Amino acid sequence: MTPLVPSVGVFGAGAVGQAVGGALVAAGLCGRLLVTSRTIEQAQALADDLDDMRTALGSPVLPGAAEAEDLRACAAVVIAVRAQFANTRSTDVRMGGIQANAPVVRDLAEQLSGYPGTVLVVTNPVDLMTRWFAEESGCSRVFGIGSSLDSARYRLTLGRLLGVPADAVSGRVIGEHGDTSVVCASSTLVNDQSVPVPLQQVRDELDRRPGRINIGIGRTRCGPAGAVVSALRLALGAEDGTTELCAPHAGDWCGIPVRFTGGDPVPFSPPLDPVEDRQLEASRTKLRAAYQAARGVPLQPSPSGRKSP
Repeated sequence: MTPLVPSVGVFGAGAVGQAVGGALVAAGLCGRLLVTSRTIEQAQALADDLDDMRTALGSPVLPGAAEAEDLRACAAVVIAVRAQFANTRSTDVRMGGIQANAPVVRDLAEQLSGYPGTVLVVTNPVDLMTRWFAEESGCSRVFGIGSSLDSARYRLTLGRLLGVPADAVSGRVIGEHGDTSVVCASSTLVNDQSVPVPLQQVRDELDRRPGRINIGIGRTRCGPAGAVVSALRLALGAEDGTTELCAPHAGDWCGIPVRFTGGDPVPFSPPLDPVEDRQLEASRTKLRAAYQAARGVPLQPSPSGRKSP
């Protein structure tokens, strides 16, 4: 297994950072995996654990603890930090992390100001934290992995409901990684054929699934890690393809299809029916308002009557 790039960095040694690190060691995408955390002891502990994994697997990826500044030499970095806070929200759960996680993400953005590589943000609320990191850092290749994970869950769920393998399903979820996500049922194909999508059953499962995982093991971790590796394969040019990522598009930041060719990203608007189009606009409006509220910037009316960033 020949590494694709010399090094990839991971910010965060918590549950998600651990899963991301393990997935990257197993995938063999990089020669070195640099880990940073709140303390060098945490980073070193995770690096040692991953080194055990590397040896057992025969992976070419050499993990090591690093300082934030060291990650500037990496081809890509993954932001998987989570501030220490208790999220007591029962609805719109991911939004509960705004006030706690924003300062941490801002600090990392300052340390990586002008970084030219690819940044994948996992920290929730991922759509807001992705935009926050991009605007604070000035980095041009910043993406959030929320909608990629939602799309994977959608394909899995619909496949089970219809009794077909998940890879027979071509479908996506866009907009917010949260309560206003948009299931693109109108363009979904199963074995290259249009099918009626049991949308309420799909939505019920997509709403319940993260909560079941959190209750059972404390945190979703393996799913996000898989979404990170899948996105990195595209962003680093290992293969061409399309995935759903939070990216800037039409003046907003939200989950949208991004086509990668030779590692170059092009976000684009997917086909939507009128209902899905209204749902996407509602999702964009919610994210825009939440971001501006978090930044303390009032929304200004645009000439169209809609609020603008």
